[in-house]
Amino acid sequence: MLTSLAAFILLPQRSAVTWRSIVISRPAKLRREHYSLAIEQENTAFVPLEDIAVIVLNHREITLTHPVLSACGEYGIGLFATGDTHHPSGIFLSFLSHSRATRWLRLQLDLPRPVAKQSWAKVVRKKIANQAACLRLAGCEGADRLESYSRRVRSGDGGNLEGQAAAFYFSRLFGKDFYRGQACFPNAALDYGYAVLRGTIARGLVAHGLMPSLGLFHASEQNAFNLADDLIEPFRPVIDLFVKKLATPLDDQLRPQDKAALVGILNIDVQMPRGKMSVISAIEQTVESLARVYEGGNETFLELPSLIRTDQHRLEC
Repeated sequence: MLTSLAAFILLPQRSAVTWRSIVISRPAKLRREHYSLAIEQENTAFVPLEDIAVIVLNHREITLTHPVLSACGEYGIGLFATGDTHHPSGIFLSFLSHSRATRWLRLQLDLPRPVAKQSWAKVVRKKIANQAACLRLAGCEGADRLESYSRRVRSGDGGNLEGQAAAFYFSRLFGKDFYRGQACFPNAALDYGYAVLRGTIARGLVAHGLMPSLGLFHASEQNAFNLADDLIEPFRPVIDLFVKKLATPLDDQLRPQDKAALVGILNIDVQMPRGKMSVISAIEQTVESLARVYEGGNETFLELPSLIRTDQHRLEC
């Protein structure tokens, strides 16, 4: 692998497959050569297409051929493009390549409203519980209050405890003067990390034949990723804790190494009901469990991550 590429090996616990997340931050030309992605810079690196989960294009002078786009669709690779601020501005996804996409669409549309509301409540409870864990792992006060919020969430979160918890949580994690939307390094890093996570979840939904625009709770007609915005919630504190531990540069700007590290969060361990695994594997398992909810189950089928230390996943031999 070229040293000019920031590449992370993502190791799903359930198989021997190696998934790579590739960040390209220098001029390059991408082309397909048989079953590999060829990355041309001073030298040419070849990466097997079946090993790639995510590619992030983070430079203005990157060109790619049509066969590369076609291969991304064929192999289910999430291809991110970044804008002028070097934050992800779009993602290329496979076009519902699942063999039973129509069946899944009907199941999504027919999901009973009480099941959707209970599932959303479970998502919110886990998100707030993970926020509490984040405060504890970061050495901040307030975890007990967040755990109280989590226990009080009811069907559909009609009391908006998610919003109340968020306002309290961010002020404890990043300081009382911090607010989302403020121009500062933590927000820039959070936005970047959330964007990568959101796109990766959308990739997982499409791979399983689910329509990302049909959410459990989020229902904006202008949002193509409502369901991804539902499932991202309990994963957000993974980003939050990582950003809290990042060294803040003097100019408050995201550095290339920060962006590469934020993509590498996909390889951080979380605890799932079936064991410890990387974030990208946990996303797959969460989507699979959601599919069981759509197939006639209830919220108890939904498997969500629990935040632990920000350790990189290692495949156990």
